[in-house]
Amino acid sequence: MKLFEYEAKNILAKYGIPIPDGALASSPTEAREAAIHLHPPYVIKAQVLVAGRGKAGGIKFASSPEEAAKHAKQILKMNIKNLRVNEVWIEEKIDVKKELYFGITTDRAHRCYVAVASAVGGMEIEEVATKDPEKIVKTLIDPDLGFRSYHARAMARKVGYSGKLMIKLGKVFAKLSVAAMDYDAELMEMNPLVETTGGSFVAVDARLIIDDNAIFRYPQYEKRLFSEGQTELTPEEISARRAGLAYVLLEGDIGIMGNGAGLVMATLDAVQYYGGSPANFLDVGGGASKEQITSAFKILLTDRRTSVVLINILGGITRCDNVARGILEAKKMVDFTKPIVIRLVGTNETEGRRILTEAGIHVLDSMEEAAKMAVEVSKGR
Repeated sequence: MKLFEYEAKNILAKYGIPIPDGALASSPTEAREAAIHLHPPYVIKAQVLVAGRGKAGGIKFASSPEEAAKHAKQILKMNIKNLRVNEVWIEEKIDVKKELYFGITTDRAHRCYVAVASAVGGMEIEEVATKDPEKIVKTLIDPDLGFRSYHARAMARKVGYSGKLMIKLGKVFAKLSVAAMDYDAELMEMNPLVETTGGSFVAVDARLIIDDNAIFRYPQYEKRLFSEGQTELTPEEISARRAGLAYVLLEGDIGIMGNGAGLVMATLDAVQYYGGSPANFLDVGGGASKEQITSAFKILLTDRRTSVVLINILGGITRCDNVARGILEAKKMVDFTKPIVIRLVGTNETEGRRILTEAGIHVLDSMEEAAKMAVEVSKGR
């Protein structure tokens, strides 16, 4: 789960990492009042859970409270990558001498956390890694030993610092690592972390992604998982979570549903193998009820991008007759006239086939055959 920038910064401040003085505003009036209590010039930042807000015009500078209110009014009308801006963060602009990067994330290949630093900040770290890989410094974090102060100082030295500044920067690195561990971070980063003209280090932007599997530890954030505008999830993804389904929006036009993550991934692979493009990943899981099947199918049918829906069910715990009834129930709820391709085998297969056949829906035996047919239908063949 992603947190907003201001939330991540407030967490950094709790751990003693310097951040610019700032305040949250949800209207131009609030923005003006916030700016009055800060020192100009100001930075007005859209609070959205996606990257690229600067390029989209979601970050502006102001020299007076009136100008801050004007920019806030413009930003609060924006949609950035289909997410509406409901709040802005107004903070004091920092005098920057140099921009750096520091973050903690997971290294799945080594099965541990990794600290990543760069002498180049203010841009996506992936871009730095591609263009200037020698400027990236990494330290794998031993799960038993942790990220110690000498690790932090060594990384500060490798990004070009020595003496008192190296020690000061190392302390900031070490504090971020503690915060990342405490908050079960998949990713926690400061980008940019700036060296000021006064010789201090300030996190002028921050990002925190909490592992969804640990979100129950943070009730203040957990409730937002199902709130549109408070999460980066689409309305379809929110509906899927409410129904206990695993759903990820993709970019194609073939809607896909299956039971079991491995089966759904295999279905996506088969569709792509035959030249198609999946519109989503939707896993109803094992033992899905008729109600869950109905919810899942309804999500697929309301996606107007899809030209065809492919359902691949291998009934084990999941009963094929429940799947069939759920499909018909969802079709009654949603006006959907596009083709449906179904592969249905396993528990109560005969009953499930009978229910669908009597409703005029043909059922296939082979996943490969179903995937190939869905692709042909999507291409107008």
